[in-house]
Amino acid sequence: MAGYKEPGFQDRTAAAAAARAKALAKLQAKPAVDPELEAQRAAKAAEREAALAEKRKAMQAEREARAAAKLAKAEAEAAKVAEVKPELTEAERKAARDARYAARKARKR
Repeated sequence: MAGYKEPGFQDRTAAAAAARAKALAKLQAKPAVDPELEAQRAAKAAEREAALAEKRKAMQAEREARAAAKLAKAEAEAAKVAEVKPELTEAERKAARDARYAARKARKR
């Protein structure tokens, strides 16, 4: 009866090469692509892109509308301030300043 024979260097390298070849074959083996599934994926991707583009367009329009409303409000406010506030004389400005000073002093007491 023969005893256990320890594998030599050539046996180990051959086993390693065979394992490498087997792993490489496993990685290279790709399943066949189903054309119907690929078409569905492409359609979904196109649908997502269209929805995203629509959303971006809506957001841009909303931003522009908000900016236009803000500008219109600022212009209206500027026009209102310009027509309501007439130019004060020096005496009127001094009287207003004195009244504010007196009100501030009264609040502190």
